[in-house]
Amino acid sequence: MTPKKRRLLWGGLAAAVVVCAALVYYLFFAAFVPRGGSVYAYIDDDDTYDSVLVKLERDCGARQLAGFRLLAAATGYADRVRPGRYRAGEGLSTLQFFRNVRGGSQSPLRLTIPQVRTMDRLAAELGKVLMNDSAAWATAFHDSATCADYGADTATLPCLFLPNTYEVYWNLTPRQLLGRMKKESDAYWTPARRELAEAAGLTPEEVITLASIVDQETANDAEKPLIAGMYLNRYRQGMKLQADPTVKFALRQFGLRRIYHAQLLTDSPYNTYRYAGLPPGPICIPALSSIEAVLHFAPHDYLYMCAKEDFSGTHNFAATYEEHLRNARKYADALNDRGIK
Repeated sequence: MTPKKRRLLWGGLAAAVVVCAALVYYLFFAAFVPRGGSVYAYIDDDDTYDSVLVKLERDCGARQLAGFRLLAAATGYADRVRPGRYRAGEGLSTLQFFRNVRGGSQSPLRLTIPQVRTMDRLAAELGKVLMNDSAAWATAFHDSATCADYGADTATLPCLFLPNTYEVYWNLTPRQLLGRMKKESDAYWTPARRELAEAAGLTPEEVITLASIVDQETANDAEKPLIAGMYLNRYRQGMKLQADPTVKFALRQFGLRRIYHAQLLTDSPYNTYRYAGLPPGPICIPALSSIEAVLHFAPHDYLYMCAKEDFSGTHNFAATYEEHLRNARKYADALNDRGIK
């Protein structure tokens, strides 16, 4: 072979190597999603290999799936699609992304438990951000056997949910979430907090139930211990709590600005105008500040309270019924002046 032919041969081989290297890089090592930023693939538990490909192209903007297809064919991925939330952007290569998807190595998300009034509302919120839909969450929340597995019933289940932000996986099941909430609840109820609850004459579940009433009475954290102390005074004396938020909960009419006598007669175990003691469970998922307000309630002689006539969101407190009637009249007059019905 002449020197010229050898040079041409080596040149051709070098070009072929360069082309092959470029192709391998393009297929497996280039960014899977061309655009920057956080991009995630959401693979449901009923997705197939074909539907995964559709999602990767449609939702993630993956421009080429040839490398993914080759890796899938070589590893039998079509037979073992794993649901989850997988990071696809931020410069992740096709090979890195595929390894995560095939191995089920998900990217966790930050789930915030909101301060909602009902478990159905919580189910709706969870259905917006997690794989399981709202119906799956609601079914679990209303199932007595499921609740019992976590030391609760359908009324006290909200006691497990502390309003905070948790790192979870997108495809976690209702039972997995309940297990996590039970663990977080157990961690919150330290021996010191249990002693405070006992000193108040309440169980942890009763603390949260009373906290839910306090939570719905005011958003003013400074006033919460006063309100907690007032309700504890009534509770200990065997008086009905007569808390307006419990009537709203019984009626499922949370936007009421004014409650009339007929509504106070609503027959519901949650209506503290008809039934003495605490409701069967919380009327909302209360803020941590409300729970702490019950544990650290303010000692005083007040037995009554009424919203202030200046609509500041705070209350006038009274130790006698006569003083309370005067406060109530001032508030009623203010409502009438503003035409609030």
